[in-house]
Amino acid sequence: MGTPLGDFVRAKRDSIQPESLGLPDHGRRRSPGLRRSDLAARAGISVEYLTRLEQGRDRNPSPAVVNALADGLSLAPSEREHLRYLAKITGGACPSHTRPAPPPREVRASVLDTLRLLEPGIAVVTNRLGDLLARTGAFEKLAEGTGLLDGDAPNLTRYVFTDPRARAFFADWDAVADEQAFDLWLGPSVENTEWFATELAPSAGPEFTRRLHHHRVPPRGTLRLNHPSGPELRLRRETLEISSDAQQMRVFLPADEKTAQALEQLDDRSRNGLRAVS
Repeated sequence: MGTPLGDFVRAKRDSIQPESLGLPDHGRRRSPGLRRSDLAARAGISVEYLTRLEQGRDRNPSPAVVNALADGLSLAPSEREHLRYLAKITGGACPSHTRPAPPPREVRASVLDTLRLLEPGIAVVTNRLGDLLARTGAFEKLAEGTGLLDGDAPNLTRYVFTDPRARAFFADWDAVADEQAFDLWLGPSVENTEWFATELAPSAGPEFTRRLHHHRVPPRGTLRLNHPSGPELRLRRETLEISSDAQQMRVFLPADEKTAQALEQLDDRSRNGLRAVS
Protein backbone atom coordinates (compact mmCIF):
# COMPACT_ATOMS: atom_id res chain seq x y z
CA MET A 1 0.00 0.00 0.00
CA GLY A 2 1.40 3.39 -0.97
CA THR A 3 1.62 6.58 1.05
CA PRO A 4 0.93 10.22 0.19
CA LEU A 5 4.70 10.82 0.20
CA GLY A 6 5.40 7.93 -2.16
CA ASP A 7 2.53 8.88 -4.45
CA PHE A 8 3.80 12.46 -4.71
CA VAL A 9 7.41 11.48 -5.47
CA ARG A 10 6.30 8.98 -8.10
CA ALA A 11 3.86 11.45 -9.71
CA LYS A 12 6.53 14.16 -9.92
CA ARG A 13 9.11 11.72 -11.28
CA ASP A 14 6.69 10.58 -13.99
CA SER A 15 5.99 14.19 -14.99
CA ILE A 16 9.65 15.18 -15.55
CA GLN A 17 11.31 14.80 -18.92
CA PRO A 18 14.99 13.79 -18.51
CA GLU A 19 16.22 16.39 -21.00
CA SER A 20 14.70 19.19 -18.86
CA LEU A 21 17.29 18.29 -16.20
CA GLY A 22 20.13 17.91 -18.65
CA LEU A 23 19.98 14.11 -18.61
CA PRO A 24 20.29 11.94 -21.73
CA ASP A 25 17.16 10.47 -23.30
CA HIS A 26 17.37 6.68 -22.91
CA GLY A 27 14.88 6.10 -25.70
CA ARG A 28 11.51 4.38 -25.45
CA ARG A 29 10.47 3.04 -22.05
CA ARG A 30 7.34 1.53 -20.54
CA SER A 31 6.48 4.52 -18.34
CA PRO A 32 6.98 8.26 -18.93
CA GLY A 33 9.24 10.63 -17.06
CA LEU A 34 12.41 10.28 -15.06
CA ARG A 35 13.87 6.85 -14.34
CA ARG A 36 14.20 5.76 -10.72
CA SER A 37 17.92 5.30 -11.28
CA ASP A 38 18.28 8.89 -12.50
CA LEU A 39 16.40 10.35 -9.53
CA ALA A 40 18.27 8.12 -7.08
CA ALA A 41 21.59 9.31 -8.51
CA ARG A 42 20.57 12.97 -8.35
CA ALA A 43 19.37 12.56 -4.73
CA GLY A 44 22.35 10.47 -3.63
CA ILE A 45 20.28 7.50 -2.46
CA SER A 46 20.00 3.91 -3.67
CA VAL A 47 17.41 2.82 -6.21
CA GLU A 48 16.26 0.19 -3.70
CA TYR A 49 15.58 2.85 -1.04
CA LEU A 50 13.76 5.09 -3.52
CA THR A 51 11.60 2.11 -4.54
CA ARG A 52 10.71 1.44 -0.89
CA LEU A 53 9.74 5.10 -0.40
CA GLU A 54 7.55 5.18 -3.49
CA GLN A 55 5.83 1.92 -2.59
CA GLY A 56 5.22 2.96 1.03
CA ARG A 57 7.50 0.31 2.53
CA ASP A 58 9.67 3.00 4.13
CA ARG A 59 7.73 5.73 5.91
CA ASN A 60 10.41 7.62 7.82
CA PRO A 61 12.91 9.35 5.51
CA SER A 62 15.27 11.73 7.26
CA PRO A 63 15.05 15.48 6.63
CA ALA A 64 18.28 15.18 4.63
CA VAL A 65 16.71 12.58 2.33
CA VAL A 66 13.55 14.67 1.90
CA ASN A 67 15.64 17.71 0.95
CA ALA A 68 17.76 15.58 -1.40
CA LEU A 69 14.62 14.30 -3.14
CA ALA A 70 13.36 17.88 -3.48
CA ASP A 71 16.68 18.85 -5.06
CA GLY A 72 16.66 15.79 -7.32
CA LEU A 73 13.17 16.61 -8.56
CA SER A 74 13.97 20.35 -8.88
CA LEU A 75 10.84 21.18 -6.91
CA ALA A 76 9.48 24.70 -6.68
CA PRO A 77 9.34 26.21 -3.15
CA SER A 78 5.63 25.42 -2.75
CA GLU A 79 6.22 21.83 -3.87
CA ARG A 80 9.15 21.45 -1.46
CA GLU A 81 6.89 22.60 1.37
CA HIS A 82 4.27 20.06 0.35
CA LEU A 83 6.88 17.28 0.18
CA ARG A 84 8.05 18.09 3.73
CA TYR A 85 4.45 18.10 4.95
CA LEU A 86 3.74 14.72 3.36
CA ALA A 87 6.91 13.30 4.93
CA LYS A 88 5.68 14.52 8.31
CA ILE A 89 2.21 12.97 8.10
CA THR A 90 3.52 9.78 6.48
CA GLY A 91 6.05 9.27 9.25
CA GLY A 92 3.36 9.80 11.85
CA ALA A 93 0.85 7.51 10.17
CA CYS A 94 -0.25 4.67 12.40
CA PRO A 95 -3.50 2.88 13.21
CA SER A 96 -5.66 5.11 15.33
CA HIS A 97 -7.96 3.99 18.09
CA THR A 98 -9.83 7.29 17.83
CA ARG A 99 -12.73 7.26 15.44
CA PRO A 100 -12.20 9.90 12.71
CA ALA A 101 -14.56 12.80 13.20
CA PRO A 102 -15.23 16.26 11.82
CA PRO A 103 -13.23 19.14 13.32
CA PRO A 104 -14.89 21.65 15.66
CA ARG A 105 -16.71 24.50 13.94
CA GLU A 106 -16.35 27.10 16.69
CA VAL A 107 -14.68 30.42 15.89
CA ARG A 108 -13.06 32.35 18.74
CA ALA A 109 -14.64 35.64 19.76
CA SER A 110 -11.48 37.59 18.96
CA VAL A 111 -11.47 36.15 15.43
CA LEU A 112 -15.11 37.17 14.99
CA ASP A 113 -14.22 40.65 16.23
CA THR A 114 -11.46 40.84 13.63
CA LEU A 115 -13.84 39.69 10.92
CA ARG A 116 -16.34 42.34 11.99
CA LEU A 117 -13.68 45.02 11.47
CA LEU A 118 -13.46 43.99 7.83
CA GLU A 119 -17.09 44.93 7.12
CA PRO A 120 -18.17 45.92 4.52
CA GLY A 121 -15.37 43.93 2.88
CA ILE A 122 -15.69 40.40 1.52
CA ALA A 123 -14.18 37.93 3.98
CA VAL A 124 -14.80 34.44 5.36
CA VAL A 125 -13.31 32.16 8.02
CA THR A 126 -12.76 28.57 6.90
CA ASN A 127 -10.79 25.49 7.78
CA ARG A 128 -8.79 23.43 5.30
CA LEU A 129 -11.71 21.04 4.78
CA GLY A 130 -13.65 23.92 3.27
CA ASP A 131 -16.13 24.51 6.11
CA LEU A 132 -17.41 28.10 5.95
CA LEU A 133 -17.40 28.97 9.66
CA ALA A 134 -18.12 32.72 9.67
CA ARG A 135 -18.45 35.40 7.05
CA THR A 136 -19.14 39.07 6.50
CA GLY A 137 -22.39 40.34 5.09
CA ALA A 138 -20.60 41.25 1.88
CA PHE A 139 -19.53 37.63 1.43
CA GLU A 140 -23.16 36.55 1.82
CA LYS A 141 -24.18 39.05 -0.86
CA LEU A 142 -21.44 37.71 -3.14
CA ALA A 143 -22.63 34.12 -2.67
CA GLU A 144 -26.33 34.93 -2.98
CA GLY A 145 -28.06 32.81 -5.60
CA THR A 146 -25.10 30.45 -6.10
CA GLY A 147 -26.09 27.71 -3.64
CA LEU A 148 -22.78 28.00 -1.80
CA LEU A 149 -24.40 28.92 1.52
CA ASP A 150 -27.32 26.50 1.32
CA GLY A 151 -27.80 24.33 4.41
CA ASP A 152 -26.83 24.73 8.04
CA ALA A 153 -23.16 23.77 7.59
CA PRO A 154 -21.97 25.10 4.21
CA ASN A 155 -18.75 23.63 2.88
CA LEU A 156 -16.84 24.98 -0.13
CA THR A 157 -15.17 21.67 -1.03
CA ARG A 158 -18.44 19.76 -1.03
CA TYR A 159 -20.07 22.54 -3.07
CA VAL A 160 -17.30 22.53 -5.70
CA PHE A 161 -17.46 18.78 -6.29
CA THR A 162 -21.16 17.98 -5.84
CA ASP A 163 -23.23 21.04 -6.79
CA PRO A 164 -23.65 21.59 -10.56
CA ARG A 165 -24.01 25.31 -9.92
CA ALA A 166 -20.35 25.49 -8.88
CA ARG A 167 -19.16 24.85 -12.44
CA ALA A 168 -21.10 27.88 -13.60
CA PHE A 169 -20.11 30.09 -10.64
CA PHE A 170 -16.35 29.44 -10.84
CA ALA A 171 -15.09 30.48 -14.27
CA ASP A 172 -11.92 28.43 -13.68
CA TRP A 173 -13.60 25.46 -12.03
CA ASP A 174 -10.70 23.06 -12.66
CA ALA A 175 -8.24 25.34 -10.85
CA VAL A 176 -10.61 25.80 -7.89
CA ALA A 177 -11.20 22.03 -7.70
CA ASP A 178 -7.42 21.46 -7.60
CA GLU A 179 -7.10 23.98 -4.77
CA GLN A 180 -9.83 22.42 -2.64
CA ALA A 181 -8.53 18.88 -3.08
CA PHE A 182 -4.94 19.95 -2.33
CA ASP A 183 -5.95 21.82 0.84
CA LEU A 184 -7.35 18.64 2.37
CA TRP A 185 -3.78 17.44 2.89
CA LEU A 186 -3.32 20.45 5.18
CA GLY A 187 -6.50 19.75 7.12
CA PRO A 188 -6.91 20.28 10.87
CA SER A 189 -5.63 16.73 11.43
CA VAL A 190 -4.98 13.52 9.52
CA GLU A 191 -8.07 12.02 11.16
CA ASN A 192 -10.27 14.94 10.11
CA THR A 193 -9.06 14.70 6.52
CA GLU A 194 -9.63 10.92 6.48
CA TRP A 195 -13.17 11.42 7.78
CA PHE A 196 -14.01 14.11 5.25
CA ALA A 197 -12.50 12.36 2.23
CA THR A 198 -14.33 9.13 3.10
CA GLU A 199 -17.60 11.00 3.58
CA LEU A 200 -17.27 13.04 0.38
CA ALA A 201 -15.81 10.51 -2.07
CA PRO A 202 -19.02 8.56 -2.90
CA SER A 203 -20.91 11.68 -3.99
CA ALA A 204 -17.94 13.59 -5.46
CA GLY A 205 -16.74 10.69 -7.60
CA PRO A 206 -13.49 10.32 -9.56
CA GLU A 207 -13.07 14.07 -10.16
CA PHE A 208 -12.39 14.35 -6.43
CA THR A 209 -10.35 11.22 -5.76
CA ARG A 210 -8.12 11.77 -8.80
CA ARG A 211 -7.28 15.31 -7.73
CA LEU A 212 -6.82 14.33 -4.08
CA HIS A 213 -4.06 11.86 -4.92
CA HIS A 214 -2.42 13.85 -7.71
CA HIS A 215 -0.66 16.27 -5.31
CA ARG A 216 -0.55 19.11 -7.83
CA VAL A 217 0.40 22.30 -5.96
CA PRO A 218 -2.09 24.92 -7.22
CA PRO A 219 -0.88 28.38 -8.35
CA ARG A 220 -3.85 30.24 -6.75
CA GLY A 221 -4.14 33.10 -9.20
CA THR A 222 -6.94 35.62 -9.59
CA LEU A 223 -10.34 34.15 -8.72
CA ARG A 224 -12.88 34.63 -11.53
CA LEU A 225 -16.57 34.33 -10.66
CA ASN A 226 -19.58 34.31 -12.96
CA HIS A 227 -22.06 35.96 -10.63
CA PRO A 228 -25.76 35.07 -11.16
CA SER A 229 -26.58 38.76 -11.52
CA GLY A 230 -24.55 38.90 -14.72
CA PRO A 231 -21.05 40.38 -14.35
CA GLU A 232 -17.80 38.44 -14.26
CA LEU A 233 -15.92 39.30 -11.08
CA ARG A 234 -12.13 39.14 -10.76
CA LEU A 235 -10.93 38.92 -7.17
CA ARG A 236 -7.52 38.95 -5.54
CA ARG A 237 -7.20 36.73 -2.48
CA GLU A 238 -5.33 37.26 0.77
CA THR A 239 -5.20 34.42 3.29
CA LEU A 240 -4.42 34.94 6.99
CA GLU A 241 -3.56 31.79 8.90
CA ILE A 242 -5.15 31.27 12.33
CA SER A 243 -2.71 28.50 13.13
CA SER A 244 -3.76 27.89 16.73
CA ASP A 245 -7.24 26.91 15.53
CA ALA A 246 -6.26 25.33 12.18
CA GLN A 247 -8.45 27.94 10.50
CA GLN A 248 -7.97 30.65 7.87
CA MET A 249 -9.40 34.09 7.24
CA ARG A 250 -9.78 34.66 3.52
CA VAL A 251 -10.20 38.22 2.24
CA PHE A 252 -11.31 38.98 -1.32
CA LEU A 253 -10.40 42.24 -3.06
CA PRO A 254 -11.44 43.52 -6.49
CA ALA A 255 -8.68 42.91 -9.02
CA ASP A 256 -9.80 45.68 -11.36
CA GLU A 257 -12.02 48.74 -11.53
CA LYS A 258 -14.76 46.92 -13.43
CA THR A 259 -15.08 44.39 -10.61
CA ALA A 260 -15.05 47.14 -7.98
CA GLN A 261 -17.96 48.86 -9.73
CA ALA A 262 -19.86 45.58 -10.16
CA LEU A 263 -19.51 44.79 -6.46
CA GLU A 264 -20.91 48.20 -5.55
CA GLN A 265 -23.93 47.51 -7.71
CA LEU A 266 -24.69 44.09 -6.23
CA ASP A 267 -26.14 45.57 -3.04
CA ASP A 268 -25.74 48.31 -0.50
CA ARG A 269 -23.66 45.82 1.57
CA SER A 270 -25.28 45.85 4.98
CA ARG A 271 -22.64 46.77 7.56
CA ASN A 272 -23.95 44.49 10.29
CA GLY A 273 -24.32 41.22 8.36
CA LEU A 274 -21.72 39.16 10.21
CA ARG A 275 -22.87 35.60 10.68
CA ALA A 276 -21.12 32.70 12.38
CA VAL A 277 -22.14 29.09 11.95
CA SER A 278 -21.31 26.74 14.82
